[in-house]
Amino acid sequence: MTVSTTSPVGILAFGAYVPRRRLQRSAIHAVNKWYAPGLGGSAKGEKAIGNWDEDPITMAVEAGRDCLTGLDRASVDALRLASTTLPNADRSNSGVVKEALTLSDQLEATDAGGSQKAGTSALLQALSSDQTSLVIASEQRLARAASPAEMSYGEAAASLLVGTGDVIANCIGRYSVTVDFVDHFRESGARFDYDWESRWVRDEGIVKIAGQAIIDALDAAGVEPSSVTHSAIAISAPGAAAKLIKSAGIDPKTLVDNQIATIGHTGTAYPLMLLVAALQKAQPGDRILVTSFGQGTDVLVFEVTDAITKLPARLGVEGWLAEKVEDTNYQRYLFHRGLVETETGMRAEGDQKQPGTTLYRQRKTVLGLVGGKCTETGAVQFPKSDISVSPNNRTQFTQEDYPMAELPVRVVTYTADSLTFSPDPPTFYGNIDFEGGGRLTAEFTDVTANDVEVGQEMRMVFRIKSKDTLRGFTKYFWKAAPRPTSQRKGG
Repeated sequence: MTVSTTSPVGILAFGAYVPRRRLQRSAIHAVNKWYAPGLGGSAKGEKAIGNWDEDPITMAVEAGRDCLTGLDRASVDALRLASTTLPNADRSNSGVVKEALTLSDQLEATDAGGSQKAGTSALLQALSSDQTSLVIASEQRLARAASPAEMSYGEAAASLLVGTGDVIANCIGRYSVTVDFVDHFRESGARFDYDWESRWVRDEGIVKIAGQAIIDALDAAGVEPSSVTHSAIAISAPGAAAKLIKSAGIDPKTLVDNQIATIGHTGTAYPLMLLVAALQKAQPGDRILVTSFGQGTDVLVFEVTDAITKLPARLGVEGWLAEKVEDTNYQRYLFHRGLVETETGMRAEGDQKQPGTTLYRQRKTVLGLVGGKCTETGAVQFPKSDISVSPNNRTQFTQEDYPMAELPVRVVTYTADSLTFSPDPPTFYGNIDFEGGGRLTAEFTDVTANDVEVGQEMRMVFRIKSKDTLRGFTKYFWKAAPRPTSQRKGG
């Protein structure tokens, strides 16, 4: 048991990312009801699923970008990435995220996992540090077809910037319990979780461990249950969250929507997703209770400050929920997650080896989308080179690094290619212009023939470019995607 109360370290900003596609649970049940008709009761609502080129790293980048909106990235001292589904066993996943976010090389980057409360564990570590830490939790779990888990699991990421100064929420209480209560498990290298009986998990684990921890946390922090205005309880068992807080003396009306009907259970990201949703609605003086569960429990209590009214606008959970695109193509989802083997043809063949030497030399260009801007002519180009592209002044060695990932872009030309292989055909690509200068031939993602046109506003997104399946290496790059409605000029 670990207990701590008020600390000068608090939350400085928040962000989230929810993929646009929302797979309808009714579509899952329609295919599997011949085998598992009993899942009909779970065939309501939708779950967030990433495109074929999204994974926990790319989602973490998006959540981090949202969190750092309007803030100085040079202030970040540490990056803490939590997930149980990170793609690399021996390559720093947080290191890739760091490069994509163009954070300083002089940065502490760590990966955390091993439990569904890894997200809150990373947050607790950040709150115990005097560093300015970017905490991100991102999850993309697989589940067997026709299982309750397949209905429940969603994909998303959440992020919090933690440090001292003009905090938007002070941590006024924290309480942790660690016990090897195995409600489910997944062995290293295994694809799917194994779950124990849900009633036993609820009665022996959730109620007795998490329920008592909430009571003890409030008592240790000296927080009156009646003062809690938002309860972010990362427990999806029906009725369990309301029972827990009611037993602690908290009004069940304070419960934050559990997001199961709209996003799904997002694993390590779940408690942080609920916290972000609460912060988006919170007012100065509000108190937020956060609880996670996984081989024990973490309980945190935050008090919102006046600084939250000055935080630059961001998408957060609410903004990304508004960007949803309903999806009923269950077979495509299975293909994109590698759960069915589909004929891809000879056009999909080829050696995708990534030379480590080239990637290291060009990591700012490839992973950070850093171009060049001439200090004499102001000409912008991608990639950066020793000679300026300015036709009337071919200056040499005058370009400085020019990050371009956050610049708005517009479609100049585009084409839809049905001949080349794509996991989500056809392949869209074309020329895009960056605001302020610079042009790039880029691949488009998250688009169809009905929602891309010349002159359209787009944004750059960090995605999987291709996979070297022979060696087990994922290559990332930046693509153009539709700009969220709220970020469009006049939107």
